[in-house]
Amino acid sequence: MPDTTESLRRKISSAGDLQSVVRTMKALAASSIGQYEKSVLALGDYYRTVELGLGACLRASESSSSTIEPSPPARMDATTAIVFGSDQGLVGQFNDVVADYAIESLAAVSGDLQVWAVGERVHARLMDAGLPLLGLFSVPNSVHAITPLVGEIQIESEAHRAASRAASLWLFHNQPRSGSLYEPVGQRLLPLDRQWSQGLANVRWPTANLAEVVGGRSLTLRALIREHLFISLFRACAESLASENASRLAAMQRADKNINDLLEELHATSNRLRQSGIDEELFDVVSGFEALVGSR
Repeated sequence: MPDTTESLRRKISSAGDLQSVVRTMKALAASSIGQYEKSVLALGDYYRTVELGLGACLRASESSSSTIEPSPPARMDATTAIVFGSDQGLVGQFNDVVADYAIESLAAVSGDLQVWAVGERVHARLMDAGLPLLGLFSVPNSVHAITPLVGEIQIESEAHRAASRAASLWLFHNQPRSGSLYEPVGQRLLPLDRQWSQGLANVRWPTANLAEVVGGRSLTLRALIREHLFISLFRACAESLASENASRLAAMQRADKNINDLLEELHATSNRLRQSGIDEELFDVVSGFEALVGSR
C-alpha cells in the first residue's frame, strides 16, 4: 500500500520521538562511563597501599604459604567462577562476548564447577550454554551501589567455599580498551599461591625505613588479603559497567545514525509526494484553463 502524506507525517513523528529517546540514552551512557572509569582510577592508590602492606607482612613471615593456606584443606578439583554481565539490553554483543570467553576458559577446568552470574542477561546466556549456575546477582546502577554488591559477593562466595572447600575462584568481565570498546578478561583470585606471595614480598618499600607489622601478623595478613579480594571484585565490577555503557553508547550511536538515514528517506519521500500532488493540481488547473479557452 503506497504511503500517503498523513502516513508519512506519522512515521516522521514516530522516528523523531524515537531519536529523542536514543539521544537521551546516549547522554546517560556517556556520563556513566566517566564515573566508573574514575572509580577504577581512584582504586589505584588504595590498592598500592594494600599491596605494600601485604609485601611487608609476607617479608616478615618465615613461611608465607602456611599463613594463607585455607583450613580445612581445599579441594583442588573444585572451582567457583564469577561472570559480570548486564541486566539491561541494548548493549550489542556485550554479554555474548564475556559469556563465550568464560565458557571457553572454563572448558579446561576439571572437577566440580559452579558459576555465579552478575546480570540477568549473562545469566541466561550461561544457562543456555549448560554451565552449572550457583546464583544470580543484580547489576549495580551507580558507583555507590558497587560496594554493597561486592560485600554480598564476598559473603556468599566465602560461605560457599567454606562449605564446598573449593580451591579456585575466577573472575570474568569485560574491560575497557583504548582503540576498541572493550575485551573480555579473566583473573584467578584464589588460591593465593607461592608465586603470588613471592611477587608481593619483592615489592619495594617506597622509603629507606622498612615497615614492621605490629600485633598479630596472621590477622593483619588475612585482613589485607580480604581487602585485596575486595579491590579485585570492585575493579572488575566497575570496569564491566564502564564497558557496558561504552557498548550501549556505541549501539545508540548506530541507532541514531540509522534513524537519521530513515528520517532523510522519509523526508525525501514526503517531498516527492508533495511535489507530485502539486504537479497534479497544476496539471488540472492548466487542463481546465485550456478547456475553457477551447470552448470559446
